[in-house]
Amino acid sequence: MGDSNISHMGTDIPGSLLAAKPDHYLDLYDTDYGILPEDIPDTTQGQAFFVATIVIGVVLVCIVLVCGLGNFIFIATLTRYKKLRNLTNLLIANLAISDFIVAVVCCPFLVDYYVVKQLSWDHGLVLCASVNYLRTVSLYVSTNALLAIAVDRYMAIVHPLRPRMKYQTAYCLITGVWIVPILISIPSAYFASETPYPHGTSNSATHKVFCAQIWPVDKQVYYRTYFLFVFALEFVGPVIFMAMCYARISRELWFKNVPGFQTEQIRKRLRCRRKTVMVLIMILTAYILCWAPYYGFAILRDFFPTLISRQKNSLVAFYIIECIAISNSMINTFCFVSVKNNTMKYLKKIVLLRWKSKYALSKTVDEMDLRTSSMPVTEEIECIHLR
Repeated sequence: MGDSNISHMGTDIPGSLLAAKPDHYLDLYDTDYGILPEDIPDTTQGQAFFVATIVIGVVLVCIVLVCGLGNFIFIATLTRYKKLRNLTNLLIANLAISDFIVAVVCCPFLVDYYVVKQLSWDHGLVLCASVNYLRTVSLYVSTNALLAIAVDRYMAIVHPLRPRMKYQTAYCLITGVWIVPILISIPSAYFASETPYPHGTSNSATHKVFCAQIWPVDKQVYYRTYFLFVFALEFVGPVIFMAMCYARISRELWFKNVPGFQTEQIRKRLRCRRKTVMVLIMILTAYILCWAPYYGFAILRDFFPTLISRQKNSLVAFYIIECIAISNSMINTFCFVSVKNNTMKYLKKIVLLRWKSKYALSKTVDEMDLRTSSMPVTEEIECIHLR
Protein backbone atom coordinates (compact mmCIF):
# COMPACT_ATOMS: atom_id res chain seq x y z
CA MET A 1 0.00 0.00 0.00
CA GLY A 2 2.78 2.31 -0.95
CA ASP A 3 0.14 4.75 -2.08
CA SER A 4 -3.42 4.04 -1.23
CA ASN A 5 -5.08 7.23 -2.43
CA ILE A 6 -3.28 8.23 -5.61
CA SER A 7 -2.45 5.44 -8.03
CA HIS A 8 1.11 5.11 -9.18
CA MET A 9 3.43 3.20 -11.46
CA GLY A 10 5.66 1.50 -8.96
CA THR A 11 8.12 4.29 -8.23
CA ASP A 12 7.85 3.99 -4.46
CA ILE A 13 8.21 0.23 -4.46
CA PRO A 14 11.21 -0.86 -2.37
CA GLY A 15 14.46 -0.98 -4.28
CA SER A 16 14.89 -4.68 -3.56
CA LEU A 17 11.62 -5.32 -5.39
CA LEU A 18 12.63 -3.39 -8.49
CA ALA A 19 16.02 -5.05 -8.55
CA ALA A 20 14.49 -8.49 -8.29
CA LYS A 21 11.74 -8.18 -10.90
CA PRO A 22 11.65 -10.91 -13.49
CA ASP A 23 11.87 -10.01 -17.17
CA HIS A 24 8.16 -10.45 -17.86
CA TYR A 25 7.35 -8.07 -15.02
CA LEU A 26 9.77 -5.48 -16.39
CA ASP A 27 7.98 -5.73 -19.72
CA LEU A 28 4.64 -4.94 -18.14
CA TYR A 29 5.51 -2.01 -15.92
CA ASP A 30 7.25 1.27 -16.46
CA THR A 31 10.66 1.26 -14.74
CA ASP A 32 12.70 2.91 -17.51
CA TYR A 33 13.56 6.07 -15.60
CA GLY A 34 17.20 6.27 -16.60
CA ILE A 35 18.27 4.22 -13.55
CA LEU A 36 19.52 0.65 -13.57
CA PRO A 37 17.53 -1.59 -11.23
CA GLU A 38 20.69 -2.58 -9.34
CA ASP A 39 21.44 1.11 -8.70
CA ILE A 40 18.14 1.74 -6.93
CA PRO A 41 18.79 1.72 -3.17
CA ASP A 42 16.89 -0.57 -0.83
CA THR A 43 14.78 1.84 1.19
CA THR A 44 13.40 -0.81 3.54
CA GLN A 45 16.65 -1.06 5.51
CA GLY A 46 18.17 1.26 8.09
CA GLN A 47 17.25 3.16 11.22
CA ALA A 48 15.30 5.85 9.37
CA PHE A 49 12.90 3.25 7.96
CA PHE A 50 12.51 1.69 11.41
CA VAL A 51 11.68 5.06 13.01
CA ALA A 52 9.23 5.86 10.22
CA THR A 53 7.54 2.50 10.78
CA ILE A 54 7.09 3.22 14.48
CA VAL A 55 5.74 6.71 13.77
CA ILE A 56 3.16 5.53 11.25
CA GLY A 57 2.15 2.76 13.67
CA VAL A 58 1.50 5.29 16.43
CA VAL A 59 -0.47 7.51 14.04
CA LEU A 60 -2.62 4.61 12.83
CA VAL A 61 -3.40 3.49 16.39
CA CYS A 62 -4.36 7.07 17.30
CA ILE A 63 -6.65 7.21 14.25
CA VAL A 64 -8.37 3.99 15.35
CA LEU A 65 -8.93 5.37 18.86
CA VAL A 66 -9.76 9.00 18.05
CA CYS A 67 -11.67 8.64 14.78
CA GLY A 68 -13.23 5.31 15.65
CA LEU A 69 -14.51 6.35 19.08
CA GLY A 70 -15.11 10.05 18.34
CA ASN A 71 -17.06 9.54 15.14
CA PHE A 72 -19.02 6.66 16.66
CA ILE A 73 -20.08 8.98 19.51
CA PHE A 74 -21.12 11.64 17.02
CA ILE A 75 -23.10 9.22 14.82
CA ALA A 76 -24.77 7.58 17.84
CA THR A 77 -25.71 10.94 19.34
CA LEU A 78 -27.08 12.14 16.01
CA THR A 79 -29.17 8.99 15.77
CA ARG A 80 -30.41 9.33 19.35
CA TYR A 81 -31.41 13.01 19.29
CA LYS A 82 -33.57 14.31 16.46
CA LYS A 83 -32.88 17.87 17.62
CA LEU A 84 -29.28 17.55 16.37
CA ARG A 85 -30.26 16.56 12.83
CA ASN A 86 -29.92 19.95 11.17
CA LEU A 87 -28.52 20.33 7.68
CA THR A 88 -24.96 21.12 8.77
CA ASN A 89 -24.75 18.12 11.10
CA LEU A 90 -26.10 15.84 8.37
CA LEU A 91 -23.24 16.98 6.14
CA ILE A 92 -20.76 16.50 8.98
CA ALA A 93 -22.18 12.99 9.46
CA ASN A 94 -20.92 12.00 6.00
CA LEU A 95 -17.44 13.08 7.03
CA ALA A 96 -17.77 11.13 10.27
CA ILE A 97 -19.01 7.97 8.53
CA SER A 98 -16.17 7.95 5.99
CA ASP A 99 -13.52 8.50 8.68
CA PHE A 100 -15.14 5.87 10.92
CA ILE A 101 -15.06 3.27 8.13
CA VAL A 102 -11.36 3.90 7.52
CA ALA A 103 -10.54 3.82 11.26
CA VAL A 104 -12.39 0.58 11.94
CA VAL A 105 -12.01 -1.33 8.65
CA CYS A 106 -8.79 -0.12 7.00
CA CYS A 107 -6.44 0.96 9.79
CA PRO A 108 -6.08 -2.51 11.42
CA PHE A 109 -4.93 -3.90 8.05
CA LEU A 110 -2.56 -0.96 7.61
CA VAL A 111 -1.04 -1.50 11.06
CA ASP A 112 -0.43 -5.13 10.14
CA TYR A 113 1.03 -4.18 6.73
CA TYR A 114 3.23 -1.25 7.75
CA VAL A 115 4.26 -2.14 11.30
CA VAL A 116 3.79 -5.83 12.06
CA LYS A 117 4.81 -7.29 8.68
CA GLN A 118 6.86 -4.23 7.56
CA LEU A 119 5.63 -3.93 3.98
CA SER A 120 4.27 -7.41 3.50
CA TRP A 121 0.64 -8.10 2.62
CA ASP A 122 -0.80 -11.47 3.65
CA HIS A 123 -4.53 -10.91 3.19
CA GLY A 124 -5.05 -11.55 -0.52
CA LEU A 125 -5.67 -9.42 -3.58
CA VAL A 126 -9.36 -8.78 -2.83
CA LEU A 127 -8.63 -7.16 0.52
CA CYS A 128 -5.64 -5.33 -0.94
CA ALA A 129 -7.90 -3.75 -3.57
CA SER A 130 -10.71 -3.17 -1.06
CA VAL A 131 -8.54 -1.32 1.48
CA ASN A 132 -7.03 0.84 -1.27
CA TYR A 133 -10.49 1.58 -2.61
CA LEU A 134 -12.07 2.44 0.76
CA ARG A 135 -9.26 4.79 1.68
CA THR A 136 -9.51 6.57 -1.65
CA VAL A 137 -13.28 6.90 -1.38
CA SER A 138 -12.93 8.20 2.19
CA LEU A 139 -10.49 10.92 1.13
CA TYR A 140 -12.76 12.19 -1.65
CA VAL A 141 -15.92 11.94 0.49
CA SER A 142 -14.19 14.04 3.15
CA THR A 143 -13.22 16.63 0.55
CA ASN A 144 -16.73 16.78 -0.90
CA ALA A 145 -18.32 16.98 2.56
CA LEU A 146 -16.06 19.89 3.55
CA LEU A 147 -17.01 21.61 0.29
CA ALA A 148 -20.74 21.06 0.93
CA ILE A 149 -20.38 22.43 4.48
CA ALA A 150 -18.65 25.55 3.11
CA VAL A 151 -21.48 26.12 0.61
CA ASP A 152 -24.09 25.62 3.34
CA ARG A 153 -22.40 28.18 5.62
CA TYR A 154 -22.02 30.60 2.70
CA MET A 155 -25.73 30.47 1.88
CA ALA A 156 -26.75 30.79 5.55
CA ILE A 157 -24.50 33.76 6.34
CA VAL A 158 -24.06 35.71 3.10
CA HIS A 159 -27.63 35.19 1.85
CA PRO A 160 -29.69 34.78 5.05
CA LEU A 161 -32.95 35.96 3.44
CA ARG A 162 -32.93 33.25 0.81
CA PRO A 163 -34.78 30.06 1.75
CA ARG A 164 -32.55 27.38 3.27
CA MET A 165 -31.84 24.22 1.37
CA LYS A 166 -34.70 21.74 1.65
CA TYR A 167 -33.96 18.33 3.11
CA GLN A 168 -34.89 16.68 -0.17
CA THR A 169 -32.24 18.79 -1.93
CA ALA A 170 -29.80 18.06 0.89
CA TYR A 171 -30.25 14.33 0.46
CA CYS A 172 -29.51 14.68 -3.27
CA LEU A 173 -26.38 16.66 -2.39
CA ILE A 174 -25.31 13.97 0.10
CA THR A 175 -25.84 11.32 -2.57
CA GLY A 176 -23.53 13.27 -4.86
CA VAL A 177 -20.95 13.53 -2.07
CA TRP A 178 -20.73 9.72 -2.11
CA ILE A 179 -21.49 8.81 -5.73
CA VAL A 180 -18.68 10.88 -7.28
CA PRO A 181 -15.92 9.37 -5.07
CA ILE A 182 -17.33 5.86 -5.52
CA LEU A 183 -17.07 6.22 -9.30
CA ILE A 184 -13.75 8.04 -9.67
CA SER A 185 -12.04 5.72 -7.16
CA ILE A 186 -12.67 2.56 -9.20
CA PRO A 187 -9.16 2.61 -10.77
CA SER A 188 -7.61 2.46 -7.29
CA ALA A 189 -9.16 -1.00 -6.88
CA TYR A 190 -8.82 -2.13 -10.49
CA PHE A 191 -5.06 -1.51 -10.66
CA ALA A 192 -4.27 -2.79 -7.15
CA SER A 193 -1.84 -5.69 -7.29
CA GLU A 194 0.19 -8.04 -5.11
CA THR A 195 3.86 -8.30 -6.03
CA PRO A 196 6.23 -10.76 -4.31
CA TYR A 197 9.76 -9.48 -3.70
CA PRO A 198 12.81 -10.85 -1.85
CA HIS A 199 13.76 -9.22 1.43
CA GLY A 200 17.05 -9.41 3.31
CA THR A 201 20.55 -10.43 2.28
CA SER A 202 21.27 -12.81 -0.56
CA ASN A 203 22.18 -15.59 1.91
CA SER A 204 19.05 -15.26 4.04
CA ALA A 205 16.50 -13.73 1.68
CA THR A 206 12.84 -13.96 2.61
CA HIS A 207 9.92 -13.08 0.41
CA LYS A 208 7.34 -10.43 1.12
CA VAL A 209 4.29 -9.28 -0.82
CA PHE A 210 3.98 -5.63 -1.81
CA CYS A 211 0.40 -4.33 -2.07
CA ALA A 212 0.08 -1.23 -4.24
CA GLN A 213 -1.63 0.34 -7.22
CA ILE A 214 0.59 -0.20 -10.24
CA TRP A 215 -0.42 1.08 -13.66
CA PRO A 216 1.00 -0.74 -16.73
CA VAL A 217 3.42 1.22 -18.90
CA ASP A 218 1.07 1.17 -21.90
CA LYS A 219 -1.48 3.11 -19.81
CA GLN A 220 0.91 5.83 -18.67
CA VAL A 221 -0.88 8.58 -20.61
CA TYR A 222 -4.25 7.46 -19.23
CA TYR A 223 -2.86 7.42 -15.71
CA ARG A 224 -1.42 10.92 -15.89
CA THR A 225 -4.65 12.24 -17.39
CA TYR A 226 -6.64 10.53 -14.66
CA PHE A 227 -4.33 11.86 -11.94
CA LEU A 228 -4.55 15.45 -13.18
CA PHE A 229 -8.34 15.15 -13.47
CA VAL A 230 -8.67 13.86 -9.89
CA PHE A 231 -6.12 16.39 -8.61
CA ALA A 232 -8.16 19.24 -10.09
CA LEU A 233 -11.57 17.80 -9.14
CA GLU A 234 -10.82 16.66 -5.57
CA PHE A 235 -8.13 19.04 -4.37
CA VAL A 236 -7.39 22.20 -6.35
CA GLY A 237 -11.00 22.99 -7.26
CA PRO A 238 -12.52 22.37 -3.80
CA VAL A 239 -9.70 24.23 -2.00
CA ILE A 240 -10.09 27.32 -4.21
CA PHE A 241 -13.88 27.25 -3.93
CA MET A 242 -13.83 26.80 -0.14
CA ALA A 243 -11.27 29.58 0.24
CA MET A 244 -13.50 31.93 -1.77
CA CYS A 245 -16.55 30.99 0.33
CA TYR A 246 -14.80 31.57 3.64
CA ALA A 247 -13.23 34.82 2.42
CA ARG A 248 -16.70 36.12 1.54
CA ILE A 249 -18.11 34.86 4.84
CA SER A 250 -15.28 36.50 6.81
CA ARG A 251 -15.94 39.80 5.07
CA GLU A 252 -19.60 39.50 6.01
CA LEU A 253 -18.95 38.71 9.68
CA TRP A 254 -15.92 40.84 10.51
CA PHE A 255 -15.81 43.76 8.09
CA LYS A 256 -19.45 44.63 7.49
CA ASN A 257 -21.46 46.85 9.81
CA VAL A 258 -24.79 45.46 10.94
CA PRO A 259 -27.53 48.10 10.49
CA GLY A 260 -29.80 49.05 13.38
CA PHE A 261 -29.49 48.56 17.11
CA GLN A 262 -27.58 45.43 18.12
CA THR A 263 -29.25 43.62 20.98
CA GLU A 264 -27.40 41.17 23.19
CA GLN A 265 -29.08 38.31 21.33
CA ILE A 266 -27.79 39.59 17.99
CA ARG A 267 -24.28 40.04 19.37
CA LYS A 268 -24.36 36.53 20.84
CA ARG A 269 -25.49 35.08 17.52
CA LEU A 270 -22.71 36.98 15.73
CA ARG A 271 -20.09 35.62 18.15
CA CYS A 272 -21.42 32.11 17.67
CA ARG A 273 -21.22 32.41 13.88
CA ARG A 274 -17.70 33.84 14.06
CA LYS A 275 -16.61 30.93 16.24
CA THR A 276 -18.13 28.44 13.81
CA VAL A 277 -16.46 30.06 10.80
CA MET A 278 -13.10 30.19 12.62
CA VAL A 279 -13.34 26.45 13.26
CA LEU A 280 -14.19 25.79 9.60
CA ILE A 281 -11.29 27.96 8.41
CA MET A 282 -8.96 26.05 10.74
CA ILE A 283 -10.26 22.77 9.29
CA LEU A 284 -9.66 24.01 5.73
CA THR A 285 -6.15 25.19 6.65
CA ALA A 286 -5.38 21.83 8.28
CA TYR A 287 -6.70 20.02 5.19
CA ILE A 288 -4.40 22.02 2.90
CA LEU A 289 -1.34 21.61 5.16
CA CYS A 290 -1.94 17.86 5.52
CA TRP A 291 -2.74 16.91 1.93
CA ALA A 292 -0.71 19.41 -0.15
CA PRO A 293 2.61 17.62 0.66
CA TYR A 294 0.99 14.32 -0.24
CA TYR A 295 -0.19 15.49 -3.64
CA GLY A 296 3.15 17.25 -4.19
CA PHE A 297 5.02 14.02 -3.50
CA ALA A 298 2.67 12.17 -5.86
CA ILE A 299 3.41 14.67 -8.64
CA LEU A 300 7.16 14.30 -8.16
CA ARG A 301 6.92 10.53 -7.98
CA ASP A 302 4.71 10.08 -11.05
CA PHE A 303 5.86 12.90 -13.34
CA PHE A 304 9.52 13.21 -12.28
CA PRO A 305 10.29 9.68 -11.01
CA THR A 306 14.09 9.97 -11.22
CA LEU A 307 14.04 12.58 -8.45
CA ILE A 308 12.41 10.05 -6.12
CA SER A 309 14.00 6.78 -7.21
CA ARG A 310 17.57 8.00 -6.68
CA GLN A 311 16.96 8.93 -3.05
CA LYS A 312 17.76 6.28 -0.44
CA ASN A 313 15.16 7.53 2.01
CA SER A 314 12.38 8.15 -0.49
CA LEU A 315 10.12 5.59 1.17
CA VAL A 316 10.85 7.10 4.59
CA ALA A 317 9.87 10.51 3.22
CA PHE A 318 6.66 8.99 1.87
CA TYR A 319 5.91 7.48 5.28
CA ILE A 320 6.27 10.86 6.98
CA ILE A 321 4.15 12.60 4.35
CA GLU A 322 1.47 9.91 4.58
CA CYS A 323 1.42 10.24 8.39
CA ILE A 324 0.77 13.96 8.02
CA ALA A 325 -1.95 13.34 5.45
CA ILE A 326 -3.93 10.65 7.26
CA SER A 327 -3.74 12.53 10.56
CA ASN A 328 -6.12 15.07 9.01
CA SER A 329 -9.02 12.79 9.91
CA MET A 330 -8.14 13.16 13.60
CA ILE A 331 -8.16 16.95 13.26
CA ASN A 332 -11.62 16.81 11.69
CA THR A 333 -12.90 14.59 14.48
CA PHE A 334 -11.52 16.85 17.22
CA CYS A 335 -12.92 20.00 15.63
CA PHE A 336 -16.36 18.73 14.65
CA VAL A 337 -17.08 16.54 17.69
CA SER A 338 -15.66 18.72 20.47
CA VAL A 339 -16.04 22.25 19.06
CA LYS A 340 -18.49 22.54 16.21
CA ASN A 341 -21.65 21.03 17.64
CA ASN A 342 -23.32 19.93 20.88
CA THR A 343 -22.30 16.28 20.61
CA MET A 344 -20.41 16.19 23.91
CA LYS A 345 -23.25 18.00 25.69
CA TYR A 346 -25.77 15.44 24.51
CA LEU A 347 -23.37 12.57 25.26
CA LYS A 348 -23.04 13.83 28.85
CA LYS A 349 -26.84 14.04 28.93
CA ILE A 350 -27.14 10.40 27.87
CA VAL A 351 -24.58 9.25 30.44
CA LEU A 352 -26.18 11.39 33.17
CA LEU A 353 -29.67 10.06 32.43
CA ARG A 354 -28.45 6.46 32.50
CA TRP A 355 -26.56 7.10 35.74
CA LYS A 356 -29.62 8.74 37.31
CA SER A 357 -31.88 5.89 36.25
CA LYS A 358 -29.50 3.29 37.68
CA TYR A 359 -28.98 5.35 40.83
CA ALA A 360 -32.73 5.77 41.31
CA LEU A 361 -33.30 2.04 40.80
CA SER A 362 -30.56 1.07 43.25
CA LYS A 363 -31.82 3.64 45.74
CA THR A 364 -35.35 2.22 45.53
CA VAL A 365 -34.05 -1.31 46.10
CA ASP A 366 -31.94 -0.15 49.07
CA GLU A 367 -34.90 1.65 50.63
CA MET A 368 -37.05 -1.45 50.26
CA ASP A 369 -34.32 -3.57 51.86
CA LEU A 370 -33.99 -1.03 54.65
CA ARG A 371 -37.71 -1.03 55.31
CA THR A 372 -37.79 -4.82 55.29
CA SER A 373 -34.83 -5.16 57.63
CA SER A 374 -36.29 -2.62 60.07
CA MET A 375 -39.63 -4.44 60.42
CA PRO A 376 -40.43 -5.68 63.92
CA VAL A 377 -40.04 -9.39 64.56
CA THR A 378 -43.75 -9.76 65.24
CA GLU A 379 -44.63 -8.27 61.82
CA GLU A 380 -42.13 -10.53 60.18
CA ILE A 381 -43.66 -13.56 61.89
CA GLU A 382 -47.15 -12.42 60.92
CA CYS A 383 -46.06 -12.17 57.29
CA ILE A 384 -44.77 -15.71 57.48
CA HIS A 385 -48.04 -16.89 58.96
CA LEU A 386 -50.04 -15.08 56.29
CA ARG A 387 -48.11 -16.82 53.56
